[in-house]
Amino acid sequence: MASLTTSGVGSGLDVNSLVSQLVAAERGPYDARNTRTETKLTTQITALGQLKGSLSAFQSALGGLKNADSFLARKATLSDDTHLAVTAASTAAPGSYSVEVRQLASAAQLGSNAVTGGSTGVVGTGTLTISMGSTSFDVTLASPANTLADLRNAINNSPWNPGVSAALVTDLAGTHLVLGGSATGAANSIKITTSGGDGGLAQFVHNPPTTTTNMRVISAAQDAIVMVSGFELHDADNKIDGAIEGVTLDLKNAEPGVTTTLSVAVDGTGIRDKANSFVTAFNNLATQIAKLRSYNADTKVAGPMLGDSLLLSLESRLRNMVSGPVEGVTGNYNTLSSVGITTTTTGTMSLDATKFDAALAKDPAAVSRLFTLEDKGVAAKLDSYIKDRLADGGEIAARDASIAVRRKELTDAKSAVDARMAVVQARYLKQFNALDSMLSQMQSTSTYLSQQLSKL
Repeated sequence: MASLTTSGVGSGLDVNSLVSQLVAAERGPYDARNTRTETKLTTQITALGQLKGSLSAFQSALGGLKNADSFLARKATLSDDTHLAVTAASTAAPGSYSVEVRQLASAAQLGSNAVTGGSTGVVGTGTLTISMGSTSFDVTLASPANTLADLRNAINNSPWNPGVSAALVTDLAGTHLVLGGSATGAANSIKITTSGGDGGLAQFVHNPPTTTTNMRVISAAQDAIVMVSGFELHDADNKIDGAIEGVTLDLKNAEPGVTTTLSVAVDGTGIRDKANSFVTAFNNLATQIAKLRSYNADTKVAGPMLGDSLLLSLESRLRNMVSGPVEGVTGNYNTLSSVGITTTTTGTMSLDATKFDAALAKDPAAVSRLFTLEDKGVAAKLDSYIKDRLADGGEIAARDASIAVRRKELTDAKSAVDARMAVVQARYLKQFNALDSMLSQMQSTSTYLSQQLSKL
């Protein structure tokens, strides 16, 4: 809006103040209406944000309950963790097993005799063929780049190297070439042969048992050997999958003759914790919904979404999904109340841990179906329903879009008021400036007449 011009010089009228007050009085009803609209829209945005936050938190709590694999989590325990560690997937069958770690898997490691001259000592010319398992590569040395250090570098830098590392180790006897394999297991032994050249590279030959072996075996490439409930298992790795269905054994130390007891059971405590998280998140959501639709008769203050059809429909649908029987689930456990999760008079939930644990112990598969049955289980249905509500094309997104349109309309309305008031101000200034000019002229006339009359 244009600033007021200085007027009222001739008449003494405070034109600026008069115009400002008149414009403010005319503008008042428009500003009041726009302020009310803005406050209402802000309240609606805040309420929707609170609702979305509670829905998202509740959906997160459903994550461990909507899928059968994650719901029926297994817990594996060991009588002693000295020799191995263990993890169990939901597919692991509950039971007790004995495990004896007779041998750990290891990678091959070879060491040469001390080389005269150390790292700068000449080792000869020719080609070394090095293999690890079924993969081999060639390293060729020619003078003058044929020192022990050159051999080490050639092995490590070969683009065809399948994973054999070379290092130089110096002890009291001198400097040795040490080769190590990157893969464990008997199938990944290291072999070295030589061809061509001056014969100096023969000191690194290792091809047992058919030829002379000049390298010392520091560590043999070998498989892990484990006895599981009396059955012998060999594996190239120290992490063993498949010995027991759904169970992974991480071998740590071998001690033949020593047995560790491994127990696998349904993780009842973990499942109950997930159920508790579900109840807590549902109660937070129910409390938020109640707050949004509340009405205080004493203060006559209403919640921001009192009577809102979106909120009423959401609350009704959620209550139906957690209170009714699950279609397709038969037997004693086909409702949440049958496993100890009941709805209170206030619309919140409570969990009877004793009843829940008893149901889980008696029929864990039935309890799982109650929550996870595809498209019908309580957690599965709730997750799908909330996902649709929070989707880009869902009702809440549509409400957000509607509010955004109304906010744009409000911005346009404010701009229109500014433009209208600028016209009103200009009109008042013109009128009062004209009045000021007329009063100034009248004042001059009055002064002139007074002067003339005083001369009579």
